Amino acid sequence: MLFKERFEQEIVPQLMKELRLRNVMEVPQVEKVVINMGVAEKDNPKILEGAVKNLTKIAGQHPVVTKAKKSISDFHLTAGDPIGCKVTLRCDRAYEFLNKLFNVVLPGIRDFRGMSSSAFDGRGNYTLGVAEQMIFPEISYNEVVKTQGMDITIVTTAKNDQEGYALLKGLGLPFKD
Repeated sequence: MLFKERFEQEIVPQLMKELRLRNVMEVPQVEKVVINMGVAEKDNPKILEGAVKNLTKIAGQHPVVTKAKKSISDFHLTAGDPIGCKVTLRCDRAYEFLNKLFNVVLPGIRDFRGMSSSAFDGRGNYTLGVAEQMIFPEISYNEVVKTQGMDITIVTTAKNDQEGYALLKGLGLPFKD
């Protein structure tokens, strides 16, 4: 059974009861998942290529290379320099990525005690940071040019943090309680 089907059949009725909702359309859902990898060294193009390859394997679709919007002299940046890559997952791909993240990747981290429940933005969206890309099973040590972290933002249709928390808890995100 796909994770999205399990969500619709098991988790939606549970959320309706927990949040005291009358209509199925009121139940918060995952709108999209955005994975962002910033590249610190803009002088070495191999690091950016490696980040794009790794993010392609992790997400299952090709990322977009992000470029600097402004020139910042303190960081030796000029507008238009490639500074990272990002990918946006929607629908089934977002739910399958979250299934892999919650049930395989996060529990596999050494000394993992759960995610902080204070990383919500006030509108039900959640952002978490990952220290290195090698915690994903698709990435082998030999393929990594440079270990890099990434930001994963889960955008939901929740109206507030309590609904977002209930949604992610129902989906299986391990929180520190």
